[in-house]
Amino acid sequence: MQLPRLSQQAIVSALFVLLFTGLAVALPGFRQVDNLLTLIQNVSILGILGLGMAVIVIGRGVDLSMIAALCIPPALLLQLVGDGHGIAFSLAAAIALTVAFGAINGWLIAYAEVPALFVTLASGLFLAGLGQAFFFQLETVQWPQALDVIASVGRGRLLGVPASVWMLAATLLLMAAYLRWFTLGAYVYAMGDNPQGARTAGIPTRPMQLLQYLSSALIAAFAGLVLAASLGSLSTRIFNSTLIYDVILVVVLGGIGLSGGRGGVGNVLIGTLLIGTLLNGLTILDVGYSVQNLVKGLVLLAAIVIDTLLNPRNEETAQQGDI
Repeated sequence: MQLPRLSQQAIVSALFVLLFTGLAVALPGFRQVDNLLTLIQNVSILGILGLGMAVIVIGRGVDLSMIAALCIPPALLLQLVGDGHGIAFSLAAAIALTVAFGAINGWLIAYAEVPALFVTLASGLFLAGLGQAFFFQLETVQWPQALDVIASVGRGRLLGVPASVWMLAATLLLMAAYLRWFTLGAYVYAMGDNPQGARTAGIPTRPMQLLQYLSSALIAAFAGLVLAASLGSLSTRIFNSTLIYDVILVVVLGGIGLSGGRGGVGNVLIGTLLIGTLLNGLTILDVGYSVQNLVKGLVLLAAIVIDTLLNPRNEETAQQGDI
């Protein structure tokens, strides 16, 4: 009798249940409501970024510039308002920078046909360097009091749940609707599954690629605004952190195949919860940051190997020049 084939999402879901149960039994402080809310709050930004990356990867791409988009445009907003400029002007400037950044990424990838890996790596370095060299006097930009009118995006609680968790839930619902019910979402899956077939079917693949990277930049900037509101400041040094690897880890671990055309928001959610649970448990056990990075690296490597086994790339896939 042949056993049913398990998907990566099913495997990761089972691992999450086992890990969560084990930590709840072994660590009494883990299962407290305050700790669980803190767990979700700590990974809410990671989850929002993962949703933006998921759309890119489903469409057979990658965006290594998301952390630059997370820190520079929101920090510019904080800097301009702190310098006395109006909120409307400052917000328009930050949005304009984000749109220009995402559009340039998309144009270089879709129309100039430069591989996404190199475009987003270079553009992220450029934007981060531009901000740190010319936009900001200090590496950490403080949240100005004049912006408290929009601080609710990341500050405070609603029904006892932190605001950043609500922002994650809202982003998740919007992305789920986009991928499931909108024609553009169907185009993303078609492009990821068979780029040449999508072009033959009349799907505007180049404008769609540009839209993907534009949306990725906007989602990252939104995540940065939520982060700044929750912390009361935003450090541009976050670009030098391992956050982009955590985003890729969440996406790949959750079961979104790097070969494109597969996965959804459920994969990002389970990947985020598993990584959040793992890191929370390691923190309670007082495991050092370096060892946590070691564990994340091993988990990412294992996820990539599993993805390769479950979603093998054939000769046709390799010739389509994904990421």
